[in-house]
Amino acid sequence: MKRIIALVWLSLGILSTADLAADTFVISDIRVEGLQRITEGTVFNYLPLETGDLLTDSNTRSAIRELYRTGFFDDISFGRENDILVIIVKERPAISSIELDGNRAIKDADLFNVLTQEGLAEGETFDRFKLDRIKQGLTQEYYNQGKYGVKVDTSVTELDRNRVRIGINIDEGKNAKIRHINIVGNTVFDDEELREAFESDTTGLMSFWSKDDQYSSAKLDGDLEKLQSYYHDRGYVDFDIESVQVSISPDKKDIYITFNVREGEVYELSEVQLTGDLVIDESILRRLIITGEGDTFSRARVEASINNITGILANSGYANANVNPITTINREDQTVSLNYFVIPGQRVYIRRVVFIGNTKTKDEVLRREMRQFEGAWFSQVAIDRSRVRLQRLTYFENVSVETPPVPGTDDQVDMVVAVEERPSGSFSA
Repeated sequence: MKRIIALVWLSLGILSTADLAADTFVISDIRVEGLQRITEGTVFNYLPLETGDLLTDSNTRSAIRELYRTGFFDDISFGRENDILVIIVKERPAISSIELDGNRAIKDADLFNVLTQEGLAEGETFDRFKLDRIKQGLTQEYYNQGKYGVKVDTSVTELDRNRVRIGINIDEGKNAKIRHINIVGNTVFDDEELREAFESDTTGLMSFWSKDDQYSSAKLDGDLEKLQSYYHDRGYVDFDIESVQVSISPDKKDIYITFNVREGEVYELSEVQLTGDLVIDESILRRLIITGEGDTFSRARVEASINNITGILANSGYANANVNPITTINREDQTVSLNYFVIPGQRVYIRRVVFIGNTKTKDEVLRREMRQFEGAWFSQVAIDRSRVRLQRLTYFENVSVETPPVPGTDDQVDMVVAVEERPSGSFSA
């Protein structure tokens, strides 16, 4: 009796995926049903089966898994009609439009860029998991800006032709205010002195204008860097910020910040060396170093010395010069040995000077202001003077210069001058 029912079912239609699990056959052809926007060719590109293959329980599961991984389908099932493999799919809907509402701290353009990077854009296949991830990411981004009362709601409206409209509604709430900043572990410098350069501060008379009492993780990161620089520029090589606690009040309106620091001891320079490939006379480079033996170690002075050396190298054609400061710390006598290791790189010259963006101003007008010439060695000073002279013409809103390397060479660059012309009839004073 069961055999008769099975024969009748086979004569009426297609066997389901469950039926296929107990059956194997050689695929004579493959047919895909349920497609609306996606082509059969796209399905076949991802399908690890083809005519002539023996369909088994194992490769059936594998094929369905591969098709799900494409992200195109909500449902996939396999069937059989004689020796034809029938793939029945239900496509995920396409995104018809995305509507934003309530976002002020994050601009529409920036928000749409984030959505596009996550695969949520008009015309793309809709994946609710991505929408949930975007919601979590937006909430975290507002938390980073100190808006702990933010609420992000999303809605999905089904439309005809298997499309959806996505709505993202944001209630940003108000920024949490910094009520207290405490530095623990400092004995040499008091809190007021250390916090003088901070971007973050407690509410004061000018906070309504400066917004310094509004918490954000970006400002906090900057303050951490300033705190480290303050100590490192005064010889405290071992200074360390051991922990930072940021706590919020139960009503999510007040922020309390605590820095736990370890100051350490003051270090002096025991030796200052200059090594590497010294393509410029050492006596000239030595005069550019503003750190000396016996001085208190200062990261700011080390960085200034590096900028001085790379600057003179850049003006002599060494556009990609590097100076690496190598420090050897002696904690027994609290000294630092400092070595400026010079890597000048390949000397380069300017192949061509190219102007872009000047639709009304002739090249000749721009070229006569150039102090960096074609065929001459690269000079950062000449490039900077050229940009300043163009800016002073008052023809342009903005002038920028790039020096991309010439493909296939290691000693040539082009000087690309991009200008943004002012509207006709405008003037500046």
